[in-house]
Amino acid sequence: MNTIESAWDWLTDGANWSGSDGVWQRLLEHVLLTVGCLAVATAVALPVALWLGHIGKGGALAVNISNIGRAVPTFAVLALLGLSPLGMGTTTTVVALVLFAIPPILTNAYVGMRGVDREVVEASKGMGMSGPQTLWRVELPLALPLVVTGLRTSAVQVVATATLAALVAGGGLGRIVTAGFQLQDQGQVVAGAFLVAVLALVVEGVFALAQKAVARTPRQG
Repeated sequence: MNTIESAWDWLTDGANWSGSDGVWQRLLEHVLLTVGCLAVATAVALPVALWLGHIGKGGALAVNISNIGRAVPTFAVLALLGLSPLGMGTTTTVVALVLFAIPPILTNAYVGMRGVDREVVEASKGMGMSGPQTLWRVELPLALPLVVTGLRTSAVQVVATATLAALVAGGGLGRIVTAGFQLQDQGQVVAGAFLVAVLALVVEGVFALAQKAVARTPRQG
């Protein structure tokens, strides 16, 4: 039996889908981990990016943070945090994934805000809008497609990278992969990787639809 056939047999075995170590439980853990980390990263990065974009400062900061985030391997961050007082576990995983999720959100939101036509911004000020009103009613709606792009990129990256959570005693679909390695079951390893890939594609599709919906939404000043 080759690896593909072994993976198919593993996926079609109902016993692998139920229980505390089953696919449904690991999928739920993976989704909750992704949503939680993305929510925290958005809460941290988005207000900063919107404000810096609004005042027209901090561009170098946004770019440098993005570059650092891309340059530092997530596995290295997980390993270092695992050796810190945080230890191995969910907290370490969440911190690492949040740090990994921030750069795309920060950079895209900032670029989106700075890409808004300055004449439109000046016209809103000429209409008597305050700074916050201009930000929320003019700049943010126009920058929203690029903001969603940042969220989309971050979400897909977190889904894929959360697989590494299993290496520091975290949950998620990565536990299926690591268990396969421990059992020397290549079919299970491939099955786990396939499930992660499918989830990433689903998340990509959801955000793609959201991005199209945002792009079609009429802008109001």
